[in-house]
Amino acid sequence: MYLFLADAVLALHLAFILFVCLGALLALKWRWIPWLQLPAAAWGVFVEASGTICPLTSIENDFRMRAGKAAYEGDCIGHYLTATIYPDGLTRNIQFALGAAVLIVNLSVYVWLLRKRRTRA
Repeated sequence: MYLFLADAVLALHLAFILFVCLGALLALKWRWIPWLQLPAAAWGVFVEASGTICPLTSIENDFRMRAGKAAYEGDCIGHYLTATIYPDGLTRNIQFALGAAVLIVNLSVYVWLLRKRRTRA
């Protein structure tokens, strides 16, 4: 049961990461999404910028240890996604460009939504 819970937390964690990166696109359909996505994005930026470990990682590790499995050190991204997100040859400049792309996508969607709503009013 604990291993199932650890995997469920991992799935939730990955969904959260996607929501942080692309959640603004959901605001095109649902007007209430920014109330969830903007704080989530702020949290994601804080965790990445500060080097803090997300609490979901600690919860997942706790469930893995209770299941008799080894916990891992570091964060979820570092353990599961580093090779995918940060392949060999990735430079700091490319990382900044990717981060800027995420920011531009989210800002563009929100600016477009604000303009669209203002023209309706």
